[in-house]
Amino acid sequence: MTKTGAGRFFEDYAVGEVIRHAVPRTLKEGERALYHALYPARHALYSSDPFAQACGLPSSPLDDLVTFHMVFGKTVPDVSLNAVANLGYAEGRWITPLWPGDTITASSEVIGVKQNSNGKSGVVWVRTTGRNQHAETLLSYVRWVMVRKRNPAAPAPAPVIPELAGALAPGDLAIPRGLDFTGYDFELAGEPHRWADYDIGERIDHVDGVTVEEAEHMMATRLWQNTAKVHFDLTFRPEGRLVYGGHVISMARALSFNGLANAQMIVGLNGGAHANPCFAGDTIKAWSEVLDKARTPAPGVGALRMRLVATRDGKVGHTHGEDGKYLPGVLLDLDYWVLVPV
Repeated sequence: MTKTGAGRFFEDYAVGEVIRHAVPRTLKEGERALYHALYPARHALYSSDPFAQACGLPSSPLDDLVTFHMVFGKTVPDVSLNAVANLGYAEGRWITPLWPGDTITASSEVIGVKQNSNGKSGVVWVRTTGRNQHAETLLSYVRWVMVRKRNPAAPAPAPVIPELAGALAPGDLAIPRGLDFTGYDFELAGEPHRWADYDIGERIDHVDGVTVEEAEHMMATRLWQNTAKVHFDLTFRPEGRLVYGGHVISMARALSFNGLANAQMIVGLNGGAHANPCFAGDTIKAWSEVLDKARTPAPGVGALRMRLVATRDGKVGHTHGEDGKYLPGVLLDLDYWVLVPV
């Protein structure tokens, strides 16, 4: 009797099923140190207790993307171990900050399935929720993945395609309790740019780049307990170990400090695409575009809806070719909301 598992395949999912993911993970200052070692992350709110306290928080929380990666990693054995590709994200909301010492658990509800025309795979939609030890929601998001079938002859389930919001409305954004930017220290944050200094349609070249190293991207993926085989085992992808898409997200977010140093907190994920695979040796650069702006009810706090694009060729402003497909130099196209001082 075998005691190991090969993971779920497309025919193993049923709409309405709730999957409780293993294994709980307590995160402390070590995760902050590793995150800041793996990425050039230096937003002040996540680097300094006194800075965070001056902004109305009890101390410095862990970076928002630490929450995302840890919750995402919990889901991999149950959702994407046999995935062909991670296709997209929607309706992502950071609800409660992650504090050092918090323990993360995660669960996913299957909200959609649709077999592909080739009969060999299908798309599965899940809504994943990460919680802390107090059962408070840390993060909730939808993602959809293309998953292989175990048996191509297995009957196709009735297709269910969920209706998803194109973008979160500003009123849907959760502002951390107590957040107050009225006494914000721009000098310590690193840049003088306020909410009013950003114009819709403006593009920002973040200039800097980082070359992905083989050991670092695998270390990062192990840190999040992401077990997807394509990130480690060359027999699954002989052309190279595929870099975890979240590694690209965090690298691009960290690079965006140059021009968006005051975009302190990520509170919404409207959508995103891993446009092309990233491999060790690629140099990640990034640029952003301001898509929208909004006021929030929190004192001194505004919101920017940003498009963050990561590339391997450093080109700014061009993402699609004449055929409507992503250009080969584009790695990531992410649409998200951040909080900035007004």
